[in-house]
Amino acid sequence: MQDTSVLEKTEQREIVSFRVADQDFCIDIGHVREIRGWSETTPLPHTPEYVKGLVNLRGNVIPVIDLAHRLGLGHTDPGERHVIVITVCEERTAGLLVEAVSDIVTVDCAEMKPPPSLTSSAAREVVEGVFVIRESLVRMIDLARVLPSEAEVAE
Repeated sequence: MQDTSVLEKTEQREIVSFRVADQDFCIDIGHVREIRGWSETTPLPHTPEYVKGLVNLRGNVIPVIDLAHRLGLGHTDPGERHVIVITVCEERTAGLLVEAVSDIVTVDCAEMKPPPSLTSSAAREVVEGVFVIRESLVRMIDLARVLPSEAEVAE
């Protein structure tokens, strides 16, 4: 019989890292449905400012979030080099506008550090923790807190 305490200490997860406002962030790969090139969005009135608009993904209408703006890092002026990471979390599907996808990496959960206490409350709300990957600090985003609720998109 295996010792479950050893398994818990060595739990690993696969993450997708990407650049937003020249900074490194990541989400669990289980939330990523696909990665696609930037395409124009259709604006939707009365949505939060960080919702860039809507895209049609094979018959499904999906909101696209300007992740830089959502994280308080300024607006993104998207171009052909930007990508949309299509995510699914708690039955909500949305696209995240990012500069580029950097890597897919397996990390040890035990190596995630808590966000520094000096960060703003807004940052602490959406950043789950920090990993050190190849000497870079990569912030793990709590996707459930980043994605708008259906009520926010429909307001």
